[in-house]
Amino acid sequence: MKLPSIFFTIKRFWLTIVLGSAIAFTVSACNPSNFKTAAAQVPQIVTAVLSEPSTFNYALNESAYSVFGFIYDSLINENPITTKLEPGLAESWEVSEDAQRIVITLREGLKWSDGKPMTADDIVFTYNEIYLNPKIPTSLKDSLRVGEKGTLPKVKKIDDRRVEFSIEEPFAPFVRYVGGIPIMPAHALQEAIRTTESNGNPKFISMWGTGTDPKQIVGNGPYVMESYVPSQRVIFRRNPYYWRKDPQGNSQPYIDRVVWQIIESTENQLINFRSGQLDDLDIPPEGFSLIKREENRGKFKIYNGGPNTSTTFISFNLNKAKNSQGQPLVNPIKSRWFNQKEFRQAIAYALDRETMRINAYRGIGELQNSFVYVKSPYFLPPDKGLKVYNYDPEKSKKLLLESGFKYNAQNQLLDADGNRVRFTLLTNSERKVRGDMAAQIQRDLARIGIQVDLQILSFNSYLEKLKVTQNWDCYLGGFAGGGVEPHSASNIWRINGASHAFNQGAQPGDPPLIGWEVSDWEKQIDSLYIKGAQILDENKRKEIYYEYQRIASEQLPFIHLVEGLNLQAVRDRFQGIEYTALGGPFWNLYELKVVD
Repeated sequence: MKLPSIFFTIKRFWLTIVLGSAIAFTVSACNPSNFKTAAAQVPQIVTAVLSEPSTFNYALNESAYSVFGFIYDSLINENPITTKLEPGLAESWEVSEDAQRIVITLREGLKWSDGKPMTADDIVFTYNEIYLNPKIPTSLKDSLRVGEKGTLPKVKKIDDRRVEFSIEEPFAPFVRYVGGIPIMPAHALQEAIRTTESNGNPKFISMWGTGTDPKQIVGNGPYVMESYVPSQRVIFRRNPYYWRKDPQGNSQPYIDRVVWQIIESTENQLINFRSGQLDDLDIPPEGFSLIKREENRGKFKIYNGGPNTSTTFISFNLNKAKNSQGQPLVNPIKSRWFNQKEFRQAIAYALDRETMRINAYRGIGELQNSFVYVKSPYFLPPDKGLKVYNYDPEKSKKLLLESGFKYNAQNQLLDADGNRVRFTLLTNSERKVRGDMAAQIQRDLARIGIQVDLQILSFNSYLEKLKVTQNWDCYLGGFAGGGVEPHSASNIWRINGASHAFNQGAQPGDPPLIGWEVSDWEKQIDSLYIKGAQILDENKRKEIYYEYQRIASEQLPFIHLVEGLNLQAVRDRFQGIEYTALGGPFWNLYELKVVD
């Protein structure tokens, strides 16, 4: 599951997909080497992704596995090496003294991938008619809401190249968020926004699905989609209208084509990388020792960016609501267990995360204790109040007994009413490490008398269960690439956020939920997220996000596990790699060259 970040540059794409290489195909037509013919070789990258895209409509995307990092650029980009903001589609921006007004000036002569001019009208349309439109169910609204009232920015055109964004009160990450949201083409989408279907929804909601001809998708990024074969691949071609040029006036990017293989297994990605068919590999834990031995022979380099920016955890479904048919989302008996803080803490103490690090991660990971990236200045260290749950099964049992649970003669855990404590753990199938972790969680909790049943689904089916039907007990998952700014997780922690999965309320366009309740600690975190975005003083912001982490580590809506090191293998044939964990190897794809 992704952390829906506002910044959707090429760099962010390579962060979120957390890829590797591709499967060893048995059908020759699927072999990436077949894209390289003796008659017509072009500079290209062949890479892979663990799941196919769920939509070609950026505003409606909820998946980490998406095409948008290639086909859209941002107004303003964050340099992942310096973390400073740099011009993108916007050549400049001005911020008022009170930080409540931003004027962004577009570059001259910008064009969409179909050759039509890109102007300030596209920015105003994107915000006012898509992202800020109450009829469009996009998670982007969550990150743009300001203050207790959740007011949204006002966006107006000054002239063809200038747009003014204004807010009613200070918003610390204002420039980063406004600058980082992709702009969508008014000439291609405006009619669909303003046309209503029979169900009352704008036609836009059903537009640009994955059944759309990829060549019809209009973007402003370095590439355009050339073709899409479901469950196999997406091919991107260089956008001839992309704005970037090098100092000599040559058009960028230099690499003509990207072949994006859809390979739903980290093990098979490893096989294909070793066979030389893929150009990069996000090294899975089980493959590191093997890949390391082949570094020189295979003509690639392994980059180590330190701890990943992503998170890995288990989370219980705390939703007490019923669906529109009056059926509980969670079995009421289980819901009573899950909603006890002591039950969640007992589960945390029962998990042997160090063994998980050694076995599932082959020793190349670190124990994780917070949602905030460990290298972020907002990360709360344990010595300042972050509660840490080291393996202690006896403490786990003690917490359970003190909370009214009991054991029968077979050492099975029962609740106060005699119900056997048993639940289903949901995860996705694409990553071998997830299956290994799930199996250990099952074993660890069996030691304290809990029966865990595993449900392992493909990523899109897993996401459907989490986000749409919401009929799950506990899930093992993660969010990717939050970076150093905590507000990027606002759609997870804000009560009405689109990714507040552990207690998800009804979203725009969804059927209503009956009896949805919000706990006091959720309200506290919601309030802290509001304050954290409003205050401009960095030291005060730190204290606010520290307090949110203290509450989260006490209440445990997410029980953090282990996060792997950011290890990526990249072929030597690419010139210009500037590796960083925040950006990966291809954040500057537009200036990379193939040298063989």
